[in-house]
Amino acid sequence: MTIIFKICPALLWREAEKAGSFEGAPVDIQDGYIHFSTANQAYETAKRHFAGQNDLLLIAVEADSLGEALRYEPSRGGDLFPHLYAALPLSAVRWVKPLPLGQDGRHVFPDLSQ
Repeated sequence: MTIIFKICPALLWREAEKAGSFEGAPVDIQDGYIHFSTANQAYETAKRHFAGQNDLLLIAVEADSLGEALRYEPSRGGDLFPHLYAALPLSAVRWVKPLPLGQDGRHVFPDLSQ
């Protein structure tokens, strides 16, 4: 099973839970797809795009359940990033965990292998 990750403000995710699906953050909607990261990419994504932001969640998603709407496309440095060209069904979510800031100002990640 392949797991991909979405970093999301908690308030935005709580709205998705009420709606039953996640349409994406403003940047996702603007770009036309939901941005995800692999486990290896998630740390750099947090550093580049969420530096200093608190009240974030890390959402683990079963990539295999997303079908053809999920594509791996070149992005930062030519690395292939997972992009979802559809709303994210909450049934594909494996877990949701807090992504707090540590004393050093960097995000403290949970164990991504679970």
